[in-house]
Amino acid sequence: MTLKSASLLTLAVMLGCGTSTAPTVTRSAPPASAQPVAAPAAAAPPSAPAPPGLQNPNQENNDQIARAVLEKIAGHENEPAEQVFKNIQSLKGMPAGRLVRVMNMGYSRALGVGCLHCHFGQDYSSDEQRPKRAAREMMAMNKLINEQLRTLQNLEGKPEDKFVSCATCHRGHVDPNAGLH
Repeated sequence: MTLKSASLLTLAVMLGCGTSTAPTVTRSAPPASAQPVAAPAAAAPPSAPAPPGLQNPNQENNDQIARAVLEKIAGHENEPAEQVFKNIQSLKGMPAGRLVRVMNMGYSRALGVGCLHCHFGQDYSSDEQRPKRAAREMMAMNKLINEQLRTLQNLEGKPEDKFVSCATCHRGHVDPNAGLH
């Protein structure tokens, strides 16, 4: 175990907190304490363009926090997320750097949110927020749907090309029914 802190989501797992500081990441190898990291002010390469309809109003802040987290875990990006961050439950085995990108480009965009929607203040490992617990349940549901989709015989296309994501239903809104009524 090397670095610890900042949990998943879940994603919606860590990025876009609506604050100017990044999550605290501590090292279990020397030194044992770490301070919150101020998000860098310098511009970084723009994030990938959002699919149509998925314009997250929090994206600039999300990108800034993602850059700060990636800087903080530099050298550990390819280690399993659960060895770098605390309380990883749903995405064990995913490389830590990829987890940061999934939170920033995936979950937060799919729901149009920032970190504090799911995470509690600077303690990203906390399960206190109901949306974080709900996100874990939704991730399990998503996995089951995708497993079932791959078994369907009468759909067009290759089985490996059949999948749904958070954006399939949410389309940039927390409420998947938004805009349907």
